[in-house]
Amino acid sequence: MYPLFRSLLFRLDPEVTHALTLHLLSLAGRIPPSRWMLERMFTPPEKPVQAFGLTFRNPVGLAAGYDKDCQAVAGLSALGFGHLELGTITPRPQPGNPKPRVFRLVEEEGVINRMGFPGRGMEYARVQMLKAAHRHRSTVIGLNLGKNKDTPLENAAEDYIALMRQFIFQADYLAINISSPNTVGLRRLQGREMLEGLLGAIAREREQIRLGRGGNAPILVKIAPDLTDEELDDAVGAILDSGMDGIVATNTTLSREGVRSPLRVETGGLSGRPLTGLGDSVLEKVLARVNARVPVVGVGGIMSPDDAKRKLDLGATLVQVYTGMIYAGPGLVKKIVEGI
Repeated sequence: MYPLFRSLLFRLDPEVTHALTLHLLSLAGRIPPSRWMLERMFTPPEKPVQAFGLTFRNPVGLAAGYDKDCQAVAGLSALGFGHLELGTITPRPQPGNPKPRVFRLVEEEGVINRMGFPGRGMEYARVQMLKAAHRHRSTVIGLNLGKNKDTPLENAAEDYIALMRQFIFQADYLAINISSPNTVGLRRLQGREMLEGLLGAIAREREQIRLGRGGNAPILVKIAPDLTDEELDDAVGAILDSGMDGIVATNTTLSREGVRSPLRVETGGLSGRPLTGLGDSVLEKVLARVNARVPVVGVGGIMSPDDAKRKLDLGATLVQVYTGMIYAGPGLVKKIVEGI
């Protein structure tokens, strides 16, 4: 049934399709009968995973970028995810980059986006999280945090700390996004010196919060797939030395290697099937450098149960999907869980 539904959705602009499906999921999650129907259709068997001091009902999560403003928590939870990574959330509202900014590479099952963290800001997200807390949920909720576009890199820690203060008691975990290719200069934060400064400030603030109010949510760092081996050494070293709790590997890629679509000339981050091989390669490198000291979340190019199983077999503790659901449909989560 989904191929027919997809053919209709693919007649619409990608960003219009995204807004429509998000609205429908938000609505379905607020209405008990429709939420129950989604749960009956899509809930997979329980396959619990322990990570970061949390219990996930299964290892499959939703990657950041789909629900940027935390609007559809109940509806998304009904699709069988073990966790949802919501956001990216910025301190202040911002429109993101000019449209058009999302492009489907249908034959290659890919997507290029240059969204640029559009969203309504942390106050709106805070209210949405409060509403979600009033509804029953068994899904772990992570929040992906980013700096505002107009915040200078040297002041980036202020944005991340403001977000951490706001959400450390609402979210089950936080993810520091320093790897989106769509905010100018953001990936420079992955350099050793800047990353040590940023994560050091975050670690000190978390300790102050823990001593004062007791909050100690796990903090993960999301990295790019385009780092050289030396840059990867520096990034992983800084993450481990600062006491962060895990790594999300990886974000979208700037590479267009092997991509034949005419849309390859569009700027932005590439996800989906063209990222599969690179994502696996970087994941393997990260796992070797981490050496089981912290859990690693495998993201990028998961289009089938086999893709997810391969990342888990490599050593990822959890996996996340997004573009795979665009092409395979919401039933992908259940298929992955049943297949592992």
